[in-house]
Amino acid sequence: MTTTVVSPLSGTVRELADVDDPVFSAALVGPGVALDPGDVEKAVAVAPVAGTIAKLHPHAFVVTTPEGKGVLVHLGIDTVQLQGEGFTLHAAEGDDVQVGQELVTWSPRDIVAGGRSAICPVVVLDQKPDALTRVAQAGEVVAGGEDLYTVE
Repeated sequence: MTTTVVSPLSGTVRELADVDDPVFSAALVGPGVALDPGDVEKAVAVAPVAGTIAKLHPHAFVVTTPEGKGVLVHLGIDTVQLQGEGFTLHAAEGDDVQVGQELVTWSPRDIVAGGRSAICPVVVLDQKPDALTRVAQAGEVVAGGEDLYTVE
């Protein structure tokens, strides 16, 4: 079954290989893309697929589809160090969510001002690269809720 993964936030699509983090850039947890939210004061990250929130941290979350595909959204790089400061959660682990449902509010501008990257990897966990078909290409600007890619 094909799953469509939508953009969890507005931003410019970037190659995962260009993310300044070896785990994401080498696609060690799975294939995907990254989003650069730009210099915005407030961003709302939404569910990229319908399913159940398997993990929810202020800086990252995983939504698992009914078919068992997990989609990880990581809000910025090294943001785990902030221990939740600057992130507001709108859901809880175990919640069933719909595509586009608001999950986390955060400030990319504050992340960058604190010396971190606001780039957001959007990865399908434990999948081979050829399972993913890109819809949005690197350099494209997408709005939250627009299709990013499909995965078999």
